[in-house]
Amino acid sequence: MQTQIPVDLLPVDGRFGSGPAKVRPDALDYLAIRGDVMGTSHRQAPVRDLVRVVQESLAELYRIPDGYEVVLGNGGSTLFWDMAVSSLIEKRSAHGVFGEFSRKFAKAAERAPHLEAPVVAEAEAGKVAVPSAVDGVDVYAWAQNETSTGAAAPVSRVGDGLVLIDATSAAGGMDAPIGDTDVYYFAPQKNFSSDGGLWLAFASPAAIERAERIKASGRWLPESLDFTVAVKNSRQHQTLNTPALATLLLLEDQLGWMLELGGIEAVAERCRESTSILYRWAEARDFASPFVAEPGDRSPVVATIDLADDVDAARVISILRENGIVDVDPYRALKRNQLRVGCYASVDPSDVEALTACLDYVIDAR
Repeated sequence: MQTQIPVDLLPVDGRFGSGPAKVRPDALDYLAIRGDVMGTSHRQAPVRDLVRVVQESLAELYRIPDGYEVVLGNGGSTLFWDMAVSSLIEKRSAHGVFGEFSRKFAKAAERAPHLEAPVVAEAEAGKVAVPSAVDGVDVYAWAQNETSTGAAAPVSRVGDGLVLIDATSAAGGMDAPIGDTDVYYFAPQKNFSSDGGLWLAFASPAAIERAERIKASGRWLPESLDFTVAVKNSRQHQTLNTPALATLLLLEDQLGWMLELGGIEAVAERCRESTSILYRWAEARDFASPFVAEPGDRSPVVATIDLADDVDAARVISILRENGIVDVDPYRALKRNQLRVGCYASVDPSDVEALTACLDYVIDAR
């Protein structure tokens, strides 16, 4: 071992990944006792009841407006970008790009042969970009939280088009005015402490009507990318094809825990407390600084911390991993001397405090 961190400094749980993220032990215990559902048909009542509970709990957590529906399907947020390109963008979209994940949605729209070239408002990594109203644009899309950079953007109406918000790493850790969006979509492997491979969304009546109109226009749509098919199945508390039941069970337990904690306001405050610990720590050190310079743009769920040139982040990360503190690596494409710490809902703020003590120990010992 390169450096052994004293046991009394270590966090109780050393998982700080930006996704997949820490799963609460209680959720794993719950999964272990739900053999009544595992290995059973997703078309039958036990699994459909499970899906219904997940849908109702999400609706309660975010106080979704009347008429909005909780829609879900297999494939994760990456698949949802293709679904939006196929089934929600009518002619042209506008995108706010300020990191790798918001860029990927814009690229998916750019590659679509049936769409006009998207309008892209772009900011460098560590800053935020939100699209402005443009004539002829019928979808406005950006991320509430850019997981790759640790920058967070506001959520509000833009123009007359549909507003699609990528909340993959925001949902369950950041509040949002759902009524200002038409599709607020996310996946369960971050704040919701489940596994990947599933997408979920809050969909407005306007979004559902758009998808129905596009389908009626005769546009060719693969069934798996047809939003109307996802809506139809979701209304019956099921998915087009078999979902991972363990993912749904973990999600169900996490949602129950969040609601017992006090709902989205309480969970969001817990996440803010964790990231604030890291930002304050970085600002108080001469060898560290928050990557996102503007405090108002800093993510409350994913903290990115730059280290000075004389501190080798890769070595620090390696030592932490040897001591059971894992997944604080920066996003690979940024190629920065940086730490990226997932402070999602399941992460205890006291463990984040312990992480900062471990960082001091490792860096002081270099």
